[in-house]
Amino acid sequence: MKKSHLLIAIAVCAATFGFYSCGKDNKNTTLNVRLTDNPVAFQEVNVDIREVRIKFSDDVTDNEWVTLTTHPGIYNLLTLQGVDTALATALVPSNTVRQIRFVLGPNNTVKDNGVVYPLVIPSGSESGLKIKISKELSSTLETLVIDFDAALSVLKEGTGDYKLRPVIKVK
Repeated sequence: MKKSHLLIAIAVCAATFGFYSCGKDNKNTTLNVRLTDNPVAFQEVNVDIREVRIKFSDDVTDNEWVTLTTHPGIYNLLTLQGVDTALATALVPSNTVRQIRFVLGPNNTVKDNGVVYPLVIPSGSESGLKIKISKELSSTLETLVIDFDAALSVLKEGTGDYKLRPVIKVK
């Protein structure tokens, strides 16, 4: 008799688990965005990241950006060589991320040969750095690692200005 009660209890648990796991059409994903970098000859490449946003649509008229809980600050990309750091996180709908946007502050610099120079980031503080991707969020926890290639991204212009033209990989 006890054996049949155990089998019934297991069957009820299995049915309940199957019902709840299969019946969810609107799943959510915890999305983590991390930042890393590759080696470069500069002593510092500092990027002032104020906010991270994501967008699920390619439509340019769609301005539905989701703002993630961001750890704002000035990030020296060169300290992230071979490691990464937590940048932002949020619980978002399980969907396909089409774009990531970094809204930047004014404190962007590069240190070259011991001298600190302003790092010009065209439209960095207005529209931010936009990264086009196509990443389907299907798990309950997803991590996107944004890999800046500072060696290719920071260019010294003929005027002596340093500009950031991001070369980025998303892993």
